[in-house]
Amino acid sequence: RISAIFVPIVTTLAIATYIFWRYTNGATIARSIEIAVAVLVIACPCALGLATPVALLVASGRGAQRGIVLRKPSALENAKEITDVVLDKTGTLTTGVMKVAHATIVPEAASVLGSSWNTIATERKILESAASIESMNSHPIAEAIVRFAKIERPLSVTDFQITPGAGAAGRVNLSTDQVTQSAIVIIGSPAAVAHSSMAFHPKIAKAIADAELEGLSVSVLAWEGVAVAVFAVGDSIKTDAQSTVSVLHSRGINVWLLTGDHKDVALNTAHSVGIHENHVIAEATPEAKIEHIKKLRSEGKRVLMIGDGVNDAAALAAADLSMAIGTGTDTAIATADITLTNPALKSITDALDLSKRTLGTIRGNLAWALVYNVIGIPIAALGYLQPMYGAAAMALSSLFVVTNSLRIK
Repeated sequence: RISAIFVPIVTTLAIATYIFWRYTNGATIARSIEIAVAVLVIACPCALGLATPVALLVASGRGAQRGIVLRKPSALENAKEITDVVLDKTGTLTTGVMKVAHATIVPEAASVLGSSWNTIATERKILESAASIESMNSHPIAEAIVRFAKIERPLSVTDFQITPGAGAAGRVNLSTDQVTQSAIVIIGSPAAVAHSSMAFHPKIAKAIADAELEGLSVSVLAWEGVAVAVFAVGDSIKTDAQSTVSVLHSRGINVWLLTGDHKDVALNTAHSVGIHENHVIAEATPEAKIEHIKKLRSEGKRVLMIGDGVNDAAALAAADLSMAIGTGTDTAIATADITLTNPALKSITDALDLSKRTLGTIRGNLAWALVYNVIGIPIAALGYLQPMYGAAAMALSSLFVVTNSLRIK
């Protein structure tokens, strides 16, 4: 934008300088051309042209060294006025290394399907069916259930599908030596499974309630619409989560927790890291996450979304600026503007600091280039500067801009 105005003005000034010296001051053609060329040379907008791209290039390299990978350098400019940071929970605020804290398996619940299921519904078969479905799912909770089940060979699964924010399902071959049988197996959040299953067995309902009181994430396994197991899964909060949230608050940035987990789990996590309960959105589907991002933006907020899962991808795309944790899914990483290869949450504030320093350097570069031209052009136009010295000054100006950009850390 600056060059589009600057170049025509300088060209006009050079022509005007020639006309003044040749026809008003009576200088020779050679002298008039020499002075006009000096104006063009001293004003050559190399420093202006280098001011922004060199700073962004250096910032990209410095960021990569610290685990901040920019998909596009313009992301740094988008980070300058962030007012709200929206965080996912699992894998973002927490380590994402989930463990099954409690598993409640209720084989007798399957008896409502008929007497033929009595020989099939064993604890081992239920664990095998859960692990077979979850082995095809990349979510951290799914991986925890697979590790807990410790199966050697998954059962055959067909018609597999994942519903982001709800769970996974597929038809699993449950056959034994005595019975040939397959079933639609669903594993996901209690609300999602309850929507497509019979009323929960009392043991199942109690296990869900107990796990939620402990602040654990709950997955329910259902066979043919009958819940037969509950897996209570938890992980640890990242060591720097509380300090990072505190730093963001100190900068006047609102911090939100947006998660598909149960409300009690979300509130427990938010309390641990210092996020106000009014800024917690729990049991959020991918669509609900998008709506919340859009709502904040409609209120004039500049929103930074940080996540790591498939169900975060749409919300990442809807935000003004997005960051994906490098240990997350390929979908989230491909969608985000910035990838944080360092799982520590401090990388968030590092990225915002890098943006601030880069934009400050760009402004300094532009200011220097403009001041240099404001001083240099009149000197050249008055005939006090030969083109050769103007070229040297122009080169020094560019060198200053590049050197100043290299100071970004």
